Amino acid sequence: MASIARPTTQTIARPVIQAPSGLWSWLTTIDHKRIGLLYGVTAFILFLVGGIEALLIRTQLIVPQNGVLTADQYNSMFTMHGTTMIFLAIMPLSSALFNYIMPLQIGARDVAFPRLNAFSYWVFLAGAVILNMSWLFGTVPSQGWYGYAPLTDNSWNPTRAVDFWMIGLQVLGVASIAASLNFIVTILNLRAPGVTMMRLPIFTWATLITSIMIVLAFPSLTVGLILLMMDRFTGTHFYAPAAGGDPLLWQHLFWIFGHPEVYIMILPAFGIASEIIPVFSRKPLFGYAVMVYALAAIAFLGFGVWAHHMFTTGLGPTVNSVFASSTMLIAVPTGVKIFNWLGTMWLGHLRFTSAMLFAVGMVSMFTIGGISGVMEAVVPIDQHQNDSYLVIAHFHYVLFGGSMFAILGAIYYWFPKFSGRLLNEKLGVWNFWLTFIGFNATFFPMHFLGLEGMPRRYYSYGDHSGWAFWNHIVSFGSYLLAASILVFLYNVARSLQHGEIAGDNPWDAPTLEWSIPSPPPPYNFREIPTVTHRDPLWAAKYGEGHAEEQALDVTVGGKTIARSQAPDESPAREAARRDPVEENTHIHMPNPSYYPLIAAFGLFLLSVGPLFDEPRIHYESLHLPLFSIIGIIVLLLGVYGWSFEPAETPE
Repeated sequence: MASIARPTTQTIARPVIQAPSGLWSWLTTIDHKRIGLLYGVTAFILFLVGGIEALLIRTQLIVPQNGVLTADQYNSMFTMHGTTMIFLAIMPLSSALFNYIMPLQIGARDVAFPRLNAFSYWVFLAGAVILNMSWLFGTVPSQGWYGYAPLTDNSWNPTRAVDFWMIGLQVLGVASIAASLNFIVTILNLRAPGVTMMRLPIFTWATLITSIMIVLAFPSLTVGLILLMMDRFTGTHFYAPAAGGDPLLWQHLFWIFGHPEVYIMILPAFGIASEIIPVFSRKPLFGYAVMVYALAAIAFLGFGVWAHHMFTTGLGPTVNSVFASSTMLIAVPTGVKIFNWLGTMWLGHLRFTSAMLFAVGMVSMFTIGGISGVMEAVVPIDQHQNDSYLVIAHFHYVLFGGSMFAILGAIYYWFPKFSGRLLNEKLGVWNFWLTFIGFNATFFPMHFLGLEGMPRRYYSYGDHSGWAFWNHIVSFGSYLLAASILVFLYNVARSLQHGEIAGDNPWDAPTLEWSIPSPPPPYNFREIPTVTHRDPLWAAKYGEGHAEEQALDVTVGGKTIARSQAPDESPAREAARRDPVEENTHIHMPNPSYYPLIAAFGLFLLSVGPLFDEPRIHYESLHLPLFSIIGIIVLLLGVYGWSFEPAETPE
């Protein structure tokens, strides 16, 4: 039975597309693969920035009464570290993978809205610049990454520090929602023939569900930030109790976004593990349908647990009980996934490549974080441990042990698709074990520090507190973790130049992205594939039951390929070799465009206007800063040109 049939009617006789080159091609690109690379490189640089901030925090706490950082500098470091890792590192690293891999997995030539996709990247970059511009002006946010009122009020924080944070996050929200709408429409409308919803790879399901969560969750944060902007700029008092406001209003708005945000960061990791583990277990994913339902259940329940961050605020026993119950309930679909991964590995032919090590490490580390999360759902325990180092241990096991382990595994797994070369496996194994040991040395002792009463967010501690020993271990562990990232960077740099040539499908993986050349051409697929199986490449090579390799004829582009004669060839590669028409064909792709960059730059100018306007905007004499006026004009010009730009150059 054929698993991939590729009709020849999808091509048009014109000159073949050539990949563009040069700096201008990157500034004007709307190719989803290039945008994915831009997202990935930018986000990893910002991940390194957040890591440096973390190292400064741990250097300050390595011994009691240390003076490396002042109290204000320490507050700025943990504020920017948290904000950077969440909004500028983990989320955009996931978005990079969404951009690059998802369209390939569904057999699409590009995303639904290529220019909107480019706009989302440039807006993300603008938001990152706004947040980090605060370093240049000596007004670094120091109120905490959670932005609790009244710490963000003018009376508490009269400088521009909160303004940089507040406006930067709003700009980042625009980028996230734009990208997510694009991904949703792409998955729902651009799937190749035969790619039904229940044939989607789990990573594509994770992309879809994560994108829906972003679209539903970010408006809450946006509303909270708009109210904060009005408080700071126009004299309202939404969060000021003395004027009739309520500081808990911010907490509700923030955590209605903030807890779904946890799953926005971890669901992509679940999708990554669900791609890697079956490949290196040589088995299809165990319980595919249940895994899909579990992802959807987590997303749904994730919107009903936000107040477990507020158990100490006096919400009352009824509210606390409801949110404690919902928090425990969300552990059920989470546990289902873990057993699905274990079931996939059970009796499989395991191959512990670097990617597999990081995927299995993600499962184990996330499990530890999940167990401590369920423990925190017990209200009396949470009230005792709230704002202690045990909470820091919990969410780092989820976000680094979960998200970053998976992202590193994804890079090892898909690096051949990005570059055409393999990362060095010996260095990869070193990278994993240094990461694994350094991570656990850094964050596991924090459980002990929390139980011993060490509060989070304190910049120092006393000589006789009893916390010095574990802080030594934690800080040295953080240095080891930093060394592991250096090994990873060396591996990437070395492999880009001297790595082993990978070929199209070095892992013998089953999904469509491995059926085309590595790296892919600008148009992805010469012919749109027709899929009849959830694991199309395995079904084509081994038969529908994924038994041992056997002779199987596959119809590709109207030609019959005997798999027994070419067992290591993908159908796409074989078809390209046998079909001489394809070598002289052109596939229309949208032209590069500089209008998304112009529109994003206009939004940047519009957003930074209030940051450099003197005096502050007041409701008695409301006016627009000059930068904002220029920004509105540039934004409108960019959107106008974008709207009327022809899809292709007239012949």
